[in-house]
Amino acid sequence: MSDVKFYYGDNVPLEMHKVRIIQKLNLVPIERRLAAITEAGNNTFLLKNRDVFLDMLTDSGVNAMSDKQLAAMMEADDSYAGSETFTKLESKIEEIFSKKFFLPAHQGRACENILAQSFVKPGSVVPMNYHFTTSKSHIVLNGGFVEEVLIDEGLNINSEYPFKGNIDIEKLKAVIKKYGADKIAFIRLEAGTNLIGGQPFSLENMREVRKVCDDFQLTVVLDASLLADNLYFIKTREESCQNMSIREITRAMSDLADIIYFSARKLGCARGGGICTDNEQLYLKIRELVPLYEGFLTYGGMSVREMEAITVGLDETMDEDMINQGPQFIAYMTQELQKRGVPVVTPPGGLGCHLNAMAFVEHIPQNRYPAGALASAVFVASGVRGMERGTMSEQRDEHGNEPLSNMELLRLAMPRRVFTLSQVKYAVDRIGWLYENRQLIDGLTFVEEPKILRFFFGKLAQVTDWQTKLAAKFRADFGESL
Repeated sequence: MSDVKFYYGDNVPLEMHKVRIIQKLNLVPIERRLAAITEAGNNTFLLKNRDVFLDMLTDSGVNAMSDKQLAAMMEADDSYAGSETFTKLESKIEEIFSKKFFLPAHQGRACENILAQSFVKPGSVVPMNYHFTTSKSHIVLNGGFVEEVLIDEGLNINSEYPFKGNIDIEKLKAVIKKYGADKIAFIRLEAGTNLIGGQPFSLENMREVRKVCDDFQLTVVLDASLLADNLYFIKTREESCQNMSIREITRAMSDLADIIYFSARKLGCARGGGICTDNEQLYLKIRELVPLYEGFLTYGGMSVREMEAITVGLDETMDEDMINQGPQFIAYMTQELQKRGVPVVTPPGGLGCHLNAMAFVEHIPQNRYPAGALASAVFVASGVRGMERGTMSEQRDEHGNEPLSNMELLRLAMPRRVFTLSQVKYAVDRIGWLYENRQLIDGLTFVEEPKILRFFFGKLAQVTDWQTKLAAKFRADFGESL
């Protein structure tokens, strides 16, 4: 895709696939969008999809499958134990990652639960490049805590640094020295750090982390859920890797990790997940929890049809033409928004385009959830559903204090092979209009606040009647247009 040049006009991302099955979309009037976000308690997770035009909430479980994946689903062996479908998936894992032992699970957070229960004890420390909501929650629930050892550049929203997901090696050494190696449950590396804009880490940085872990005999755990994007960025941004194939880069990363886990809802474009390792001792330590929480060792809570699709999807992840559309569409959307002055995270990462809510609605204080308010506003203005990635996505401590997030982002996810360029242009147009009218947006306050993962199902109310004013301005500018 990236090698195709256009003779006339600007270069645009060129899809290396064709559409053969479609799903109808609905764009409801702004009055219905306003009612829908109110009914949902200003939480985009609680919107009904019938009211959503472009669903950019997540890339998890909503990626387009290929024709080969759909065909493979018809070959599934649904034996409870000893399934040939499992053997295929296990073999593909070993082929790609060179890990002998594979444990299936129904999705990524199930893997996190198993790993946390296996390795985290009260007082345990897990250093990582940046936390993810569920990974941190599982660690905390098992009595541990997270130490983030991200490079300083990672929290710089606007930057040209290509690998903002890198671990700061000196910070990592300082954490080990502070707590002692025996307190470190494992080191977690997240490919495509989700909460700071889908930013990747470099292969060289992973090598440096591995060396430190070898010195202190620590376990390296790789969250490979967003591996596809990270592979693309290593291939295109890391000079020493530009002559390596995607398979070679994957193998190099895998060789540096003791344990790899992933959500196949992202990696593999189907619904499931798994844990793999080449260390028999580690494998035996975590194996017994799979039947307890997930299902038997040859399906782990997954549908065998989905397992067949994952096997093909993992193979397709090794094809650069299959994994480059997401990052290139995200880069296009980011650049088009920048042309309109809209504050975004740079450089463009994986997973989605990220709006910088603290700059977009700088008049809204963090305790009024600017990223959540922006998510509501974008939906009202466009029917585009995004996800808050800021203070709303954190949770209060044991004393009821609310930590303010390092960033207030609105993530507009780009599910793989789902959207067309015209749909991306529509989203850019409406967000550009909203930015010109940003002073109309005001904050939110919780009216129903769960203690854990509140962003999933908590409900909020407007602090003022700002959404009605926003809808009125939309009608004044767009007339009867949807």
